[in-house]
Amino acid sequence: MRYRELGKTGVKVSAIRNTPIDDTVGAMSRLVEEGKVRYLGLSEAAPTTIRRAHLTHPIAALQTEYSLWTRDPEDEILPTCRELGVSFVAYSPLGRGFLTGQIKRVEDDLAPDDWRRMNPRFQGENFKRNLDWVRKVEQTSLDRHVKPSQLALAWVLAQGEDVIPIPGTRRRSHLDENLAALEITLSAEDLVRLNEVAPKSVAAGERYPEGGMRVVNL
Repeated sequence: MRYRELGKTGVKVSAIRNTPIDDTVGAMSRLVEEGKVRYLGLSEAAPTTIRRAHLTHPIAALQTEYSLWTRDPEDEILPTCRELGVSFVAYSPLGRGFLTGQIKRVEDDLAPDDWRRMNPRFQGENFKRNLDWVRKVEQTSLDRHVKPSQLALAWVLAQGEDVIPIPGTRRRSHLDENLAALEITLSAEDLVRLNEVAPKSVAAGERYPEGGMRVVNL
């Protein structure tokens, strides 16, 4: 179940919190022993959870949101993964599409049933502040003669070989654009500039509604 659905369906957070990660990973490790799966991974886990899980069975990868506008994994989660040799899978590396520069007005650019309309970063003053910020990213991409999405992906790729961005798209043309980011090499000067444009906590608003935020990084 996706986290956005958790925020809407009333799933009991206590049920998630009260299941020891040791039990969960222990059960999954038996699938490895039986040859049904090859590796185990976690999603949106806190550093302590990652460590406990890794003690029960080696964790191959952790999936967590990471992008120019979501950099909080750099504080503890990413260092923990690197200490344990766990690969870091960065989902939403394009900031839910915001970092493509294609979203200017929620009313015009998002379908009525688009779940992002429920996302705090796409609402009210948060949206306006984030739009002002993403224009700086667009200007930086123009200076590099690349698309904002390519610049955003190149930045994630530049964070280390153990960081694997997984952008989503429904169009072949966007897929080709995303793949072209592999050919972009950011200089030390580029990285300094992007760190100035996108410091930690630059995004206005939480990355999920309240219900979703209660079940991330547990």
